[in-house]
Formats: sequence, structure tokens, C-alpha cells
Amino acid sequence: MQSATAMAMSEPRTRFVLIEPSHAGNVGAAARAVKVMGFAELVLVKPRWPNVLARKDAIERASGAIDVLQAARVVATLDEALAGMTHLCATAMTPRDFGPPTFAPRAHFDALLPGDGQGWPQGVAFLFGPERYGMSNADVYRCHAALSIPSNPAFGSLNLAAAVQLIAYDWRQALMARGMGYGAAPSAAAPAAPRQRVADAAQIAGLLAHWQRALIHLQFLNPDAPKKLMPRLAQLFNRAQPTVEEIDILRGIARSMEQAAPPRR
Repeated sequence: MQSATAMAMSEPRTRFVLIEPSHAGNVGAAARAVKVMGFAELVLVKPRWPNVLARKDAIERASGAIDVLQAARVVATLDEALAGMTHLCATAMTPRDFGPPTFAPRAHFDALLPGDGQGWPQGVAFLFGPERYGMSNADVYRCHAALSIPSNPAFGSLNLAAAVQLIAYDWRQALMARGMGYGAAPSAAAPAAPRQRVADAAQIAGLLAHWQRALIHLQFLNPDAPKKLMPRLAQLFNRAQPTVEEIDILRGIARSMEQAAPPRR
């Protein structure tokens, strides 16, 4: 049986999420980038081609990473892609008002992985937006951090697969600096201690949706002019890193608000 220290220092589960990719070749090249850095999880959200994993361009560009490509999941929603993940990193060149703080990847990874292994996230997801226009504001707002790769200010546009490669490289470098080499066992193989049972992205999303309904019911939130209330609450909950038990409490409060207050007219 692993010691508590060994469990704490297990490598976080890592997932690369491509949102609405439009070029099959980029999907194959992303699979190759993921594998060459020692990772394996690739998820596609609403790709342009339903059969993208079997397309010739994807297979050719995967070049030795066919196993990662074939194991990739295609899902219809971002919620499905993020199930089980507790820390979300957007890749966005431009900071969003009321969005998550923006960091260079290495700076964020150093803060995310304290040297004693305590408080490491159980699952980290890196989100990449569509090739043509990048991540939507709504998707960025869900994340704990926005990663901006230092690049030429006059031409900062990166190919999707190149961006995946750079993030995967910096993440692997951060893990290796903490003894997590290629082939290290992900933390999903060992149960986390109760105090580290942080709510995952799907539970946070459910909480936010519940609070949105309750706040509309209270007439505190006008659905026709929501402004930035929900993105601000999203960042508050992300900073707080509530546990599963705390999510239950907060949802209980939302239920009480819905039951105690008169419905919105």
C-alpha cells in the first residue's frame, strides 16, 4: 500500500480538451504532442467531423500516436469533457474582464504544484478553443486560470497542435521537477484523502446553474441583463475550491432560497 506521502506526490490526472476542432490534421498532431510528453487523455468537444478520429489527415499527423488518437473521446458538451477534473486551465491570448487570472504556463504550474505535494489538484484539464476564433468567454469563465504563452506581440497566433505541444511540454517539465517522470502513476489510481475531496468541474457547474435559478427566483439577478454576476461567482467558487460536502451545503441554501422566496413575476 502506498504511504500518504507517496499518494500526495502522485501525478495529477491530465486531460487535453479540444473544443470544436475544425481540422482533422490538427487533431492527429495534438494526439502526437500529448503522447510525446507522456500523457494519454484527449477529448474532443463537437468536432467539425464526427468521424475525425478515423480521417486520413488525423491518422497521418498522429504519426506513432495512433493509440492516443484511437482512445480519444468525442463528446457533445464541455460538461462531459470536464467530468472528474478539479482544475481547469484555459488557453487564451487575451485576458477577459471578470475572467480568471492570466499567467505564463510555467509560473502557474509552479504555484499549482507546491513542493511538498500537499494540495495538488486531482485532475487538471487544459482547454483549447476552435482554430478560427479561440475560446468563448463562457468557456474561459469556467476556468481557474488562463494560460498565455509568451509570444511575439505582433504575431501571437499559434497553431492548435503547436499550442498543445507547448503546454504539454511546460506541464511535463513542472512535473519532472517534482519527481514525476514519464510513466508516473496518475493520482486517479489512489483515492484522495477526505480533506482533498475537491468538487470537480461538473459539480461546480451544477452549483452555478442552481444558484442562477435561485437568484433569478429572488429577483436578485435579472436574466435579461445579467451583467457579469455569474462569471464573478464562478471565479469566487473556483478560488474557494469547495469540497463535495460544501457543494451540498451551498445547493441546500439555494433550494431554501427557492422555497422561501415568492416566485419572480
